[in-house]
Amino acid sequence: MGELVSLSDLEQKASAVRELLCAAVREHGRVVYSNSLGAEAVVLTDIIWTYAPEIDMFSIDTGRLHEETYELLEKLERRYRRTLRVVHPDALSLERLAASQGVNGFYHSLQARLSCCHVRKVEPFKRAIAGYGAWVTGVRREQSATRAQAEPVEWDGEYGLYKISPLLDWSEGEIWQYIRAHKLPYNTLHDRHYPSIGCSPCTRAIQPGESRRAGRWWWEQPESRECGLHPRVRHATAQA
Repeated sequence: MGELVSLSDLEQKASAVRELLCAAVREHGRVVYSNSLGAEAVVLTDIIWTYAPEIDMFSIDTGRLHEETYELLEKLERRYRRTLRVVHPDALSLERLAASQGVNGFYHSLQARLSCCHVRKVEPFKRAIAGYGAWVTGVRREQSATRAQAEPVEWDGEYGLYKISPLLDWSEGEIWQYIRAHKLPYNTLHDRHYPSIGCSPCTRAIQPGESRRAGRWWWEQPESRECGLHPRVRHATAQA
């Protein structure tokens, strides 16, 4: 998980996250956080709901999540006495998807899997961010070669708003150090070797020596393993 830092250094990193988020609100007005309910999401939930409550927050229930993910959602709402807005896929689109490719058709081809992700995640995401000036993500450079190229603030031409990534330079060890220092709830699947958690049929535990995202869409080539919210091939972006 990487080397631990001192608690004072960790607090400095958390303070930098708070400053970036507050600056995003000043610069872009309405800001929204797309909460994945992963380990990084727990850190951002704590910082946003504690220090930047003017940032809206939502999570997407794809309809295929792990039960442990729902349990975490309930724990977060109880801890912060807030209700997390949950966005669902369009019911008619789900019916059409199942009719065209079957219940688990996403295993059969990359295009089928991307179609499933589009209906269950991308389309609800587009609805949820409509009208905002920026959206917040928990991606980190360590997670993949593609994400290593990201910037803390960049124009997201796909969705027409700015993308804020305040945890880019955090290590996995620092994420867990923050979680433990603040006694935050987290998805118990992490304790069973699930470092990255998505939909239940598309997520598995990783084996020793595998990359941290090897359990996501494991039957595909590494360069295709994104749901569509983040690009698989990066293009030139204009930074704020």
